[in-house]
Amino acid sequence: MELPKIDPDARRRRLTALVNAASLARKSTALFVIEDAHWIDEVSESMLAEFLIVIPQTPSLVLITYRPEYRGALGQVAGGQALALAPLSDQETAALITGLLGSDPSIGELGQAITDRAAGNPFFAEEMVRELAERGVLRGEPGAYTSVADVSEVSVPATLQATIAARIDRLDPAAKRTLSAAAVIGSRFGLDLLTGLGIEPAMLDLVAGQLIDQVRFAQQPEYVFHHPLIRAVAYESQLKSDRALLHRRLAAAIEAREPDSVEKNAALIAEHLEAAGDLHAAYGWHMRAGVWARNRDIAAARLSWEHARTIADALPADDPNRAAMRIAPRAMLCGTAYRVHINVAGDRFDELRELCAAADDKASLAIAMAGLVIDHALRGRVREASRLASEHMALVESIGDATLTVGLSCTAIMAKCESGEYSDALRWSQRVIDLADDDSSKGNFIIGSPLALALTQRAAARWILGRPGWRDDLRRGLDMARSADPMSYARVLPYVGVGISLGVLRTDDRAVCEIEDALRIAERAGDDVALTFAPLVMGLALVHRQTNAERDRGQKLLAEVSEVFRRRGHNLADLAIVDVFLARETARRGDRDSAIPLMRAAIDQLTSEGQLLAWGIAAKGVLVETLLDRGADADVAEAEAAIERLASAPAEEGLVIRDIWLLRLRALLARTHGDATAYADFRDRYRDMATTLGYEGHIAWAEAMP
Repeated sequence: MELPKIDPDARRRRLTALVNAASLARKSTALFVIEDAHWIDEVSESMLAEFLIVIPQTPSLVLITYRPEYRGALGQVAGGQALALAPLSDQETAALITGLLGSDPSIGELGQAITDRAAGNPFFAEEMVRELAERGVLRGEPGAYTSVADVSEVSVPATLQATIAARIDRLDPAAKRTLSAAAVIGSRFGLDLLTGLGIEPAMLDLVAGQLIDQVRFAQQPEYVFHHPLIRAVAYESQLKSDRALLHRRLAAAIEAREPDSVEKNAALIAEHLEAAGDLHAAYGWHMRAGVWARNRDIAAARLSWEHARTIADALPADDPNRAAMRIAPRAMLCGTAYRVHINVAGDRFDELRELCAAADDKASLAIAMAGLVIDHALRGRVREASRLASEHMALVESIGDATLTVGLSCTAIMAKCESGEYSDALRWSQRVIDLADDDSSKGNFIIGSPLALALTQRAAARWILGRPGWRDDLRRGLDMARSADPMSYARVLPYVGVGISLGVLRTDDRAVCEIEDALRIAERAGDDVALTFAPLVMGLALVHRQTNAERDRGQKLLAEVSEVFRRRGHNLADLAIVDVFLARETARRGDRDSAIPLMRAAIDQLTSEGQLLAWGIAAKGVLVETLLDRGADADVAEAEAAIERLASAPAEEGLVIRDIWLLRLRALLARTHGDATAYADFRDRYRDMATTLGYEGHIAWAEAMP
């Protein structure tokens, strides 16, 4: 049975969740020690920082050691206490060295010399003892050495680096070549790459000398450096030209070793070419690495584009390719910034716009503007997002490139849907579908399947405007996105939530199972956007179910989503509708007095950002029904006024979704007034319209009306 593929970011998230859950479940005390945090890589640092979030809630103590120059996340943990460790005193150093050397009288003066030179650094003391033993100055076993040399004739290296370098210099040529090549490969290495570099591995002496350690024994043996500083000294002690040659050969070896995984290894190849000084080649590989990772691990993709940007900025001013090379990574960084919740507006975008203007590069500016549009929308600036969407589409259409139009239109269409401008959304999505010509991956430089998203967006515009064909569009879009990549699936899924909230779709068992599956896909993918949208849609679906257990779970999910949106300041265009349905669940539990003010505030927010005819339609419906349920005279009057405001709001012709909601709400109002004739008329018209349009949710709601 083939195990499901899990992207790196998802693996990190699942591991974090597992460890944190285990920590919270622990009842006994525990001590965790993290040593040498100054050597940590960014990914491990990020994971450990997330682990530490729950530590204050557990009977645990975490001890982290690092050098004074370390300024990373592990040194800034909330509630942590910093303890500065002074160097060992002369007495403490002497005790350590006595334990290393022994107590034979012949090493007394030598021990004092080591104590003086170590200056309280225990690792330095240990390395000096190893260096003297390897040189033959010390004889015997650790802890029981003797010395026959005159201490005045014994030189002790002045620094720790010099001590390590002296040990490396005494290696035989084969072991020294092996260590030098391993230092170029990295802190962890196997025999295959050493052999690929033309090195006959000599591992026994290196392991015996505690310069490296073997960490994997079965199948393909793997090794690590005993201490990061040993690798640093072995690396820096080589001539730059020799290092560059090894890096260049290593890049070629990695490319040749796995020809089917070249794109997967692009970032590693780029690093070695950059270290070799082949900057133009390294730039190209960094860009390739970003393309490969963008729908697999967006953080890794952006790191590759950042490396490419740094290389381009460092090129000489007279390099003929410098301008284009500076623009390309910046465009991708702006276009994808929303996926890691980075604000595009401001200096980042302004700098790129100036570069594009100077180079007359409209395509790169269009890529960046796509990111700017969605950034405004996700931060709740819907009016500005809609204005920019029009500007963006005018730019895209002026370029006249079909692939670019297909790849970049989706963000502008989303902004128009958020602002209730459905005719634009319908027209633009139709253009994307026509230009894509059934090619699901055409224009996939921002998301994996622009066509899948365009089909889903056309479905939404069609059901809003009462046009036929929306059901087939929705099914095609969902199926296509599911087979493309998690990010594409995450981007189409919110339209299911819109359909459920507006009463177009019904949350039957099949729909819930499909959304549950989408939630699992999002968890495996680990992408922030996917992990935001999937719980949102699941929560909206469950609060429209019938059982208390399901609705309770839906309420819990929406509460978690609301907290995430507020904490990150992201997806704010969707926050108001989340608050509305959370308030509805509060009302369902009997607390209408608390729920109604929350609904009013959310609707005010939707109205102020021009979303009254988008999420605002369902929000108004929830408020009106809750007011009528409470039933005071003032509530009924407020409900009637809310209905009329919705009916009179300026809108495009043919806004059928508003019309069907107005029929429902007027029927409920008539029933509250005791007007049986008006109630029956509105109810029957409502039922007929729901059936004609095929709006499953409204059909079920209409059938439930007596």
